[in-house]
Amino acid sequence: MTALTLDLTPLMTLTREDFIRLCGANPELKLERTAQGELIIMAPTGGETGNLNFEISGELYVWNRQTGLGKSFDSSTGFSLPLGSDRSPDLAWIPIEKWEALNPNVRQGFLPLCPDFVLEILSPTDSWIQTQAKMQEYMDNGCRLGWLLDPKAKRAMIYCAGQAPKLLEDPQTLSGEEVLPGFILPIQKIWSS
Repeated sequence: MTALTLDLTPLMTLTREDFIRLCGANPELKLERTAQGELIIMAPTGGETGNLNFEISGELYVWNRQTGLGKSFDSSTGFSLPLGSDRSPDLAWIPIEKWEALNPNVRQGFLPLCPDFVLEILSPTDSWIQTQAKMQEYMDNGCRLGWLLDPKAKRAMIYCAGQAPKLLEDPQTLSGEEVLPGFILPIQKIWSS
C-alpha cells in the first residue's frame, strides 16, 4: 500500500492544532500534514525497509553517542516545520544546542523546528519523484543535509543546503559532511547485508 493524500479543504482546513489532536487520537497511524493542510496517511514499511532504517539508525546512534553533538530521532517523531507542514522523516538529527534551547514541555510534543539532517528511505511503494519533493521541502525549511536512499536501485540523492541535489549511483559510503562531522555511513555494506 502506498501513502494516501487526502484533500480535506472541501470540508475543513486541517490546522496544525487539529492535526496534532488527530495524531493523539490515532496513535497507531503514521500521519503527516502538508503546508496546504492535506492529510497524508502513510503505510507501514516492509521488513527490508524497516531493517535498513534500523541498521542506519544504529550507525548514527553510535556516532552520536561517541561525539555527543546532538539528538537523533526515529520515524515516529513529528516535526512542525517552519513553513507550515508537519512531517516525520525516517531518521532525523539536530545539534544539541537546538535541543537544549527547547522548553522541556515543548520537547514532549511535535518539535517546532526542521532537523539539520534528515533521511528518507524509498519503500517499494513510494514514488521517487514525490519523495524528492518531500526532501526539497525539508531543505526549504532549513535542513542542512538530507539523504534520499533508494535501496532497490542502490542510489542516493544527497541534498546540501545551498546546492543542487547530487545523485550517487551505488556509492560505497555516504559522508555526514560538516553537519555530522566524521560520520561515514558504509551504505554498500548495509545494502549488501
